[in-house]
Amino acid sequence: MGIPIGSLWFMFLALILSSLVIQGAVDTVTCTTTNSKCYLQSLSCPSECPQTQPSDSKAKACYLNCNSPICKPECKKKKPNCEGPGAACLDPRFIGGDGVVFYFHGKSNEHFSLISDLNFHINARFIGLRPAGRSRDFTWIQALGILFDTHTFIVEATKAEKWDLEVDHLKFFYDGLELGIPEGYPSTWVSFEDKIKVERTSDKNSALITLLNLAEISINVVPITKEDDRIHKYHIPSNDCFAHLEVQFSFNGLSPKVEGILGRTYQPDFVNPAKPGVSMAIMGGEDKYRTSSLSDADCKLCVFSPTRDSEEEDTMLFEPVQGNLDCTSGSNNGYGIACRK
Repeated sequence: MGIPIGSLWFMFLALILSSLVIQGAVDTVTCTTTNSKCYLQSLSCPSECPQTQPSDSKAKACYLNCNSPICKPECKKKKPNCEGPGAACLDPRFIGGDGVVFYFHGKSNEHFSLISDLNFHINARFIGLRPAGRSRDFTWIQALGILFDTHTFIVEATKAEKWDLEVDHLKFFYDGLELGIPEGYPSTWVSFEDKIKVERTSDKNSALITLLNLAEISINVVPITKEDDRIHKYHIPSNDCFAHLEVQFSFNGLSPKVEGILGRTYQPDFVNPAKPGVSMAIMGGEDKYRTSSLSDADCKLCVFSPTRDSEEEDTMLFEPVQGNLDCTSGSNNGYGIACRK
């Protein structure tokens, strides 16, 4: 018995509509970095990653790297790649803009400048401990302080006695106000002036922070596991798993004067003192990059100035090489901040 003509026609229409839906799901990406050769180009995402914000948080997302010599959308995971350039993970282990791996130990409960450029600045707060008989602290990055214009954005990993995957360990603050960004992917918060955006990249403990035209910062909260403790002999106490941040930075149009523990590796004439082949190349500079707090840019080599004239900033750029704010209601509570999910 054959299929009725009406049914065949219905199946044919369904196939066409399905095709249109699939085609329509392909996003476009646009570079808004003014000194990029890709500036204002809108390009379709590739079939391997057709969406900038895929429904599956584990899927690769489409993005346009404005620093790339060719204007072509690429695929990447939104969580930090600890083996890629701009990474800061582990104890803490950095990969510079020159691709060289190095360690910077710092000191527990102190703050250090990771990036200090003319128009933005990023500090890190280190946590750690020093077992008996050691000459230095084991340290990890617990929080980041991002300074731009006259604003301060802080993200931190909260302390946890025992690690629980079902608990979110991220806290966010904007100009001193805590942001109640709802859990769940892809919950998003955007500042009123559209200068900074936070997007959760998983239901809990992961986020992508975008500083408009300046930087993208992928973060992930992880604990020190029992296996980590056994291998490295950290001697982690029973009441603290030292939850900390894995971080990866991506920058647009850094100036030649960029400074900081990581920032100096992006200077055009930087010569990395780390010797090739050394398994744990350690870079110093604690005295040069120590800051008073997460929200201060007062290290000896810091170059950020919130009052710097914008025209002066433009001439220095070069081609790319205390209350609570509840976002769950969807309102801005009068603080000039928009939240959306």
